Amino acid sequence: MIVAGIMSGTSADGIDVALVRITSTAGAPKIQLRAHRAFPFSPALRRGILAAMAGQSEVQAITTAEIGRLNWRLGLAYAEAVQATIAQTKVKPVLIGCHGQTIYHQGVASPYAGRRIACTWQLGEPALIAAATGLPIVSNFRPADMAAGGQGAPLVPLLDYVLFAHPRRARVLQNIGGIGNLTAIPAGASQAKVIAFDTGPGNMIIDALTQKLFAKPYDRNGRIAASGKILTPVIDAALKEKFFRQPPPKSAGREQYGEPYAQRFLEACRKHSPPKNFRPEDAIATATAFTTATIADAIERWVLLLTDPMRPIDYIVSGGGARNATLLAQLRDRLPGNATLTTIDQQGLPAQAKEAAAFALLAYQTWHHRPGNIPSATGAKRPAILGSITYA
Repeated sequence: MIVAGIMSGTSADGIDVALVRITSTAGAPKIQLRAHRAFPFSPALRRGILAAMAGQSEVQAITTAEIGRLNWRLGLAYAEAVQATIAQTKVKPVLIGCHGQTIYHQGVASPYAGRRIACTWQLGEPALIAAATGLPIVSNFRPADMAAGGQGAPLVPLLDYVLFAHPRRARVLQNIGGIGNLTAIPAGASQAKVIAFDTGPGNMIIDALTQKLFAKPYDRNGRIAASGKILTPVIDAALKEKFFRQPPPKSAGREQYGEPYAQRFLEACRKHSPPKNFRPEDAIATATAFTTATIADAIERWVLLLTDPMRPIDYIVSGGGARNATLLAQLRDRLPGNATLTTIDQQGLPAQAKEAAAFALLAYQTWHHRPGNIPSATGAKRPAILGSITYA
C-alpha cells in the first residue's frame, strides 16, 4: 500500500510530501520510501502562518476570519503539493496522512472557563485535499492521544521504533526542526520502553535572530555561529527554566520559544556583551550553543538512565539542524564516549522526508484500525487510534 504523508512544521518554511510503501507482516509494518518532494511556502502564506502562531500580524491582531481563510488556503496548498509530487514521480498513493499546520499546542491542562483543559489546533482543510486528489485523508492526529490523557506529542516515535529499534544497540533519534525532540530506544526494547519528548528550541531561536540581525532565512551550515563568540552566562540563565527540569513526557512549541522569547534572548545577549561592543554573530553563536546545551542536558538527565553504559549508542540527527555543521560539531563534543553521531541521511532516509513519512505511517495505522501513539512517549493512559478520516 502506497501512502502519502504531508508535513509542515513549526519552522513554517514549507511542505514536505513523502510517498511511502508500507506492508505488514504479522502486524509489524515495513516501510520503504518511494519518493520525497519539498515545496516552500509563498512569502504571503508564510506570513499568515506565523501571524496565526503568534496571535498577531505586523499590523493588527489576526482575526477569526483570517484563521478561517488560512485553514482553507493551507488545504489547497497541501493538495497542490501532493498533486505535484504524484505528477513528478509517477507514484500513485491510495491514502494520504496530513498532519496539518500547528498554530497552537498546549499539551498540559490549565484552567479555562471553569475547567482544566489541554488543547491543540492544526490547520489545513482535509476536504479540499480529498476533493482535489480523489483520495481519502487521515488528519487531526493529536486529539485522540490527548483525549486518552497524553500530550498529543511527539507522534514520530512509532516511525523511529519501526525503522531503528535494534536488538544490541541503543538508538537516540534527535530531530532538530523549529523545536528539538528526541526518541530514545534502548537496545532490545519493546515499544513500552521507548521514551520521547521535546528537548526545547531547535532552530527556532537561531532562525529568528538570523532573520532579524542578518536578513537571512537561516544560518546556512552554521557559518555565522562559527564566527561568533558564545555568551555563556546567557545559556546558563536560560537552562534554569522550569521546562528543562521537567521530566518527560513534555512538549514545546512556538508558544514558548517564538518571537517574544527570541527577543528576550537577544536582549540578554546584548546585556552580557562587552560595553558598546555587541556583535550580532555572538547572538547566533549563543543561540546555537543554547540548542546544543538543551539537547545535551536532556540526554544527561533522562536518556542515559535508560541505556547500558557498556552498549554502544547510535545518535541519529534529522531535521534542518542536521545541515548545521556547527551545531553537529557541538553535539558530537557533548555526547558520551560510547556514542556515535550520524545524520538520518547517512541511514538512508532524507532528513526532510522523515516527519512526512511518519504521518504516512500513522495514516496507515488508522486505516487499519491500529493505534499510532506510543503511550510511554506521550503520557497517554492507553494506545489510541489517531486521526479523522475524510473521504473523497
